[in-house]
Amino acid sequence: MFTNWRKSTKSLHNPEQCVEVGTAPNMTGVRDTKDRDGGLLTFTNERWSEFLTAVKCDKLGA
Repeated sequence: MFTNWRKSTKSLHNPEQCVEVGTAPNMTGVRDTKDRDGGLLTFTNERWSEFLTAVKCDKLGA
């Protein structure tokens, strides 16, 4: 279902703590690189875009 899995270039320096993002029609999937068969989170592309915007604007809070 999900294809084109990719890791952030920022994870190259810390491969123990990275996730992969994959795409499907109108969906985005996120999985743990170390446990690819352990399940994944799915988001609509709209929600994923909103999440990325919030992260970039530091609006998620701690």
